[in-house]
Amino acid sequence: MRFQLQHYIGGQFQSLENEKNVSVFNPANGQELAMVPMASKDLVHEAVVIAKEAQKDWALVPAPKRADYLYAIGLKMKEKKEHLAQVLTKEMGKVIEEARGEVQEGIDMAFYMAGEGRRLFGETTPSELSNKFAMSVRSPIGVVGLITPWNFPVAIATWKSFPAIVAGNTVVWKPATETPMMAYEMAKIFDEVGLPKGVANVVFGSGSDVGTALIEHPDVKVISFTGSTATGRKVAELGGHHLKKVSLEMGGKNAVIIMDDADLDLAVEGVLWSAFGTAGQRCTACSRVIVHKDIKEELEKRLLNAMEQLTIGDGLDESVKIGPVINKTALYKINSYVEIGQQEGAKLLTGGKILKDPPFDQGYFYEPTLFTDVAPDARIAQEEIFGPVVSLISISSLEEAIEVNNSVQYGLSSSIFTKDINKAFQAQRDLDTGIVYVNAGTTGAEIHLPFGGTKGTGNGHRDSGIAALDVYTEWKSIYIDYSGKLQRAQIDTE
Repeated sequence: MRFQLQHYIGGQFQSLENEKNVSVFNPANGQELAMVPMASKDLVHEAVVIAKEAQKDWALVPAPKRADYLYAIGLKMKEKKEHLAQVLTKEMGKVIEEARGEVQEGIDMAFYMAGEGRRLFGETTPSELSNKFAMSVRSPIGVVGLITPWNFPVAIATWKSFPAIVAGNTVVWKPATETPMMAYEMAKIFDEVGLPKGVANVVFGSGSDVGTALIEHPDVKVISFTGSTATGRKVAELGGHHLKKVSLEMGGKNAVIIMDDADLDLAVEGVLWSAFGTAGQRCTACSRVIVHKDIKEELEKRLLNAMEQLTIGDGLDESVKIGPVINKTALYKINSYVEIGQQEGAKLLTGGKILKDPPFDQGYFYEPTLFTDVAPDARIAQEEIFGPVVSLISISSLEEAIEVNNSVQYGLSSSIFTKDINKAFQAQRDLDTGIVYVNAGTTGAEIHLPFGGTKGTGNGHRDSGIAALDVYTEWKSIYIDYSGKLQRAQIDTE
């Protein structure tokens, strides 16, 4: 049953007369789920003004008290976990097991960042002068603009909003137009726990209108964006023009390296989970398998056999392992890359088709796809496809594997399967990604470690972990001289 969503601004749910609305559909069956309003730039301005005013008082609330609200949010999310997971699967498509895991990630983030309310550590350090005290503290920045993607509509939003809130900032959040229902559910939770008005605001709308308005607004001091690298570049350019702090988490072209001494059963499990979970629509998804030539044929056989066991369908079915992709545009983009791969001379081992017959005809389903004999510089080995498509690339040494891994424009996640501890340590040193896994796939980040990447994946900032606080705070250095006289640093030190 569809329903009308509303913006959440200043602690009030609201929609405007004559406001344009668009439909939200279940990608598994085409069912209309909700109507979502498209905000104007004027409404964004209203939200920012309210957030700015609220931030003055919020910054004065002791951080442990701010943290209490995050604890309450985490408990409420835990109470509603199954409901949230069901909504998530309906609007995004990922299988229910993964949806529960994503909600749990948001719960974990709430509790973890609540703990930071009793830390938010600065530093004290000796002064070079007598009778002088020196320290640094974290200070909130102001209003934070969040632009989040559709593939992890809860997890990524919590990675960004919870550290911003506990640090004393207020938030204006623009969720993806494909997955607004999860943002609406979170807004209801903010309201139910009594989060002070204006601390967290949700404004629905397009990137061109709402996203641009947030980036351009002079009172939005920080922009945190997750999405494609192409869009991220535009966000960085526009944000840089306005001298904002901009945090970007963008694309990936992640590889699993499988050496000739690897546990092949374990490696196959790692590839399946990394490549086909969320129908390959993860920034950390494995889309390349870099395999030693001596075990390539055996790996192909095992992968093909395992892929035959994968069930495709509506993610609400507990037996299904792969759900739909997000929409028709994504479906045909994926298919176009499969055609490119074949034109480039790669060998298609399985898959490569849009599923159009019942029971798939009302949704957006793509067969899990495996290419072999892929050249490292082929487009399907270099460009982000964002779907269930994997390319096998043959190598003859660890050094060659690392070179192939590092040859793409992205640098988010990488993985190596080996029983050789020396190879494992060499790989974790030389792989140029922000995340490295040993004997595991390319997915599965935990919230207490930094999340993000290098090169075309990011701009040096990190979501999650203590590092996330660096995005939403400024360092303030404080010197207290109690000598009773003027003392000049670097001069009066003799």
